[in-house]
Amino acid sequence: MVGLETPFEHKGLKLRNRIVMPPMCQYSAHGQDGMPTEWHYVHYVSRAVGGTGLIIIEMTNVEPAGRISNRCLGLWSDDHVPAFRRIIRACQEHGAKVAIQIAHAGRKAEDEPVPVGPMAEAYSERYRTPRALMTEEVKGLVVKFAEAARRAVEAGVDAVELHGAHGYLIHQFLSPYSNRRDDEYGRDRVLFAEEVVRAVKAVLPPDMPLIFRLSAVEYVDGGYDIDYSIDFGKRLQAAGVDIFDISSGGEGKPGKRKPSDTPGFQVPYARAFKEALGVPVIAVGRLDNPQVAHMVLRNGDADLVGVARGMLYDPYWSLHAIRETTGLSKEIAPKQYERGF
Repeated sequence: MVGLETPFEHKGLKLRNRIVMPPMCQYSAHGQDGMPTEWHYVHYVSRAVGGTGLIIIEMTNVEPAGRISNRCLGLWSDDHVPAFRRIIRACQEHGAKVAIQIAHAGRKAEDEPVPVGPMAEAYSERYRTPRALMTEEVKGLVVKFAEAARRAVEAGVDAVELHGAHGYLIHQFLSPYSNRRDDEYGRDRVLFAEEVVRAVKAVLPPDMPLIFRLSAVEYVDGGYDIDYSIDFGKRLQAAGVDIFDISSGGEGKPGKRKPSDTPGFQVPYARAFKEALGVPVIAVGRLDNPQVAHMVLRNGDADLVGVARGMLYDPYWSLHAIRETTGLSKEIAPKQYERGF
């Protein structure tokens, strides 16, 4: 049976286990330049030493105006490539595979004087009112996503993830709650995401998987449900998505649908996507307990499990979790640490 320790393979991606470090913003880039720092190097490489199968580098943005904060990472320039390459190679040397999450914050760009979005509506009262993107600007952003993906490939990634969840720009276009435009990107709310997927897919090597993170349901009152996301997921799969990273919420003030954050609360969404699309999925959502994460895999609810806060707490979560759930010990530890195991 599949468990945390089981290797995973899809297209050209071969992982030593089923454990994913999800993208988690560190807000530690230097000033305005979006460059990774020594913090990022230590942060990611320590999780590779700690046994993680796939590390997804945090939300990395396609233009300066697309960052949540001025301390967020960017890939809008070829000048960014060497710093990312250094981190990626070191993680790979310690047995992990690496992806980068490429994104644009849209109307959730907190430090941008005038953010942009599908419409001129603020995310909430504490956010600035964005400027509605013109149709040609939307088309230009498709190109920027592809250029960022090209740079990620040059930096040596094993996969690329697009961020279409949590109320950021791609999600904003997908959602009827935040997209009521009257142009082609409003009449067909999936079009922007679909064009981004196709453009990014065109710059990836044929055997490199494209991952798409989405919100399976919205928590705002009147937000879309799982049937809606499965429908647009099928279109994105046809456009080139290989693996779906299934999360939820983030589009506005949570309403009646918001569940409690109990362990595994988002797993049913991952299983629904896996069954409806027949595609590998990553499950997330309070999977810090190794036994819970292990059973998600044993039950066939998902193909991979993402452990976020657990890895912030413990860089060696993967080694500790595999040891706890399988009894494996020295054989999973780095040689230098065998005495500790």
